[in-house]
Formats: sequence, C-alpha cells, structure tokens
Amino acid sequence: MTQSFTKYLILEPFILKMVKFVRMIFMRKRFIVKAWPFLLALLTFILVKISENNPQITERLYSEGIYPSIAAIFSFISNAVPFSVWDIFWIVAVLALITGLILVLIRKLKLATYLLRLFQTLAIIYSFFYFVWGFNYFRPKIETREGWEKPAPDEAFFRVILDSMIVKTNRSYTKIAFADYKQIDSLVEKSYHDNATDLGIDYPNGSRKPKTMILSSIFAKSGVSGYFGPFFNEIHVNKYLLPVEYPFVLAHEKAHQFGITDESEANFAAFMICTTSADKRLQYSGNMQLLLYFLGDAHQLKDRREYVSRIDSLVIRDMQDQRKHWQSMENKTFDKVQTAANNAYLKTNRIPEGVQNYNKVVSLVITWYFNQKK
Repeated sequence: MTQSFTKYLILEPFILKMVKFVRMIFMRKRFIVKAWPFLLALLTFILVKISENNPQITERLYSEGIYPSIAAIFSFISNAVPFSVWDIFWIVAVLALITGLILVLIRKLKLATYLLRLFQTLAIIYSFFYFVWGFNYFRPKIETREGWEKPAPDEAFFRVILDSMIVKTNRSYTKIAFADYKQIDSLVEKSYHDNATDLGIDYPNGSRKPKTMILSSIFAKSGVSGYFGPFFNEIHVNKYLLPVEYPFVLAHEKAHQFGITDESEANFAAFMICTTSADKRLQYSGNMQLLLYFLGDAHQLKDRREYVSRIDSLVIRDMQDQRKHWQSMENKTFDKVQTAANNAYLKTNRIPEGVQNYNKVVSLVITWYFNQKK
C-alpha cells in the first residue's frame, strides 16, 4: 500500500463530508434562486393585510414617509426617457410571454421551466407594484384625512350645487387649443402646489412629465383618456383627447402620482385643481367635466331637462362633441374587456364600487360643499 493511498484512506471521510457540504450549499442556493420571488410575494401579501387593517399607520409610514422618496427617484429616472417606459415594458412582457409559449410548443423549452419563470415574474411584479405605489390604496379615505362630516342625502342641496355648477360652467366657457398644453401643464402644477395642504398631499413628490400613450388608438377604442403607470411613476394622456378634456384628465392622472389611488378622489382633486386656478381654461375644463357627472346623477330628477336648458349652447356643443368623439372610436369588445379588467383591478384593491367609483366624485363634491358651508 503506497503512502499516497494511505493518506487518501485517512482523508476520505473528510473529503466525503466536504463534497456533501458543497452539494448541500449548491442545492440550497438553487432553492433560494427559485423560491425568493415567492417568498417576497408572501411577505408582500402579509404587509398588504396589515396595511388593510391599519390605514392610519399606512398613511404615516408609507404614504407620507416612504412613497414621496420613491416617487422622487422613479419620476426622475423615467422623465429622462422621452417615451413611455411603462408601455414599452408591457409590450416586451407580452412578446416574451408569446415567445415562451412558442418555445414550449416546438420543444425548445420545458413547460415546467416556462411556468416556473412565469410565476416567478408575476410574483415579482405583484410585490414591486405594492412597494412602489400600491400601498397607497390602504390609506384612509379623503373624508377621514380631512375630517369631513358626511351630510345626509338631500335632494334640495344637490339641486343647489347642480344649479351652481351650471352657472359656473357657463361663465367660465372659453376655447382651449392644442398649443396651450405646455402652459396648462405648468398651471396644473402651480395649482397642485397651492392646494397641497387642502388635498393632504406631499408637494413636490418628485416631478410629473406627461407622456403620450404609445398605443393611444387602442386605448381610445376602450374609452381610456389617460392613466398613471406606477412601475415607473409616469403620467400618460391619450393623444386623441379633446383640448376641453385635457386640463381635467391631466390633473386627474397627476393626482394618482401624488398617491391618490381612489378614482373618485382623483376626480375630486382634478376638480379642485382646475376650478381654483385663476386660468379660465382650467376652470372651464374642471367645471364642464364635473357638470357631466352631476347631470349623470340628475337622471332621477323629473325636471332634469329644465336644468339642461339652462346650459349655454356653446357648452352643450362641447359636451356633444366630446360624446360623439369617443363614440366614433369606440370598439365595444375592447371597451367591455377594458372595463371588466379595470373593474376587477379596482375591486381587488379595496374599491368595492369598481368602475362606478369614478361617479362617486359627485358625493365627494357635495360633502366638500357641505363642510365648506359649515
């Protein structure tokens, strides 16, 4: 027996232990690589449930504490890119999904591997959404944040506000042009600065550079005039927007960037931003868009036509043009799919009214007027 062989026999138990240890580390590393997205999603899910039950803590720690810094960092990065990063992200994601399916079908990729990567990606997206913006869904409603007292339903009070909205819309009538958009953006920003305290928002909360949707025509078919991309903190507006809509829609989407997730609250913020501005273009856009919501809620009034008859003919024409404009591009299939998806998304994030939440702005304006009157 040689000396080297004798040495091997002595070291064999140690070598076997080392091999076993290395293999265990390698297997554990593989497990961690595969499992970490799901562990992150589990942690996010737990934090979501905690946030749901503790809105005041969520407001203080996330909406007022962490989120403003996130908004500042992500908006700074996305503003350096002239096009929509959010749109590109989803286009690439869809193409990757389709490519993966093709590779599975031609047996270049195992189905198990494809499904693992798919669910890992979904877990990461789920977690990322809540950490960069989604926890704002669990902050207290604006009525609680502002300490408003909710009035009892009162048709007489509704009529007073409806009449006031008609008068204000008629008085603020003005023409808005595409060339005004850059100035309107600056005026909306100024109004957000001036109304930050009343809306309970952190200003400047980063920066907001409106971008045009890459797929504007597709979104127009489903009636989407604008949206906020939370992953990259981006404001989007549809290029098919009419000028009379632009100030209100822009202010609405900027409200989401400030952490206002509720659609009715974003509509209320847009109303406040537009109508408190000294600029007549913002005033008219805010008044007209809100009047449309009030007229929708006035359908139960027997004398609704009498109220409509008080609206100036130029305003009526703008309302009719807006309705015809979107109807001309509408694709009912696209609209149903988008509405169903948005409805499910809103209900998942503690907005039980779903897409009907947009119309709740009427109730918020009535509550605001009631508390102003008090």
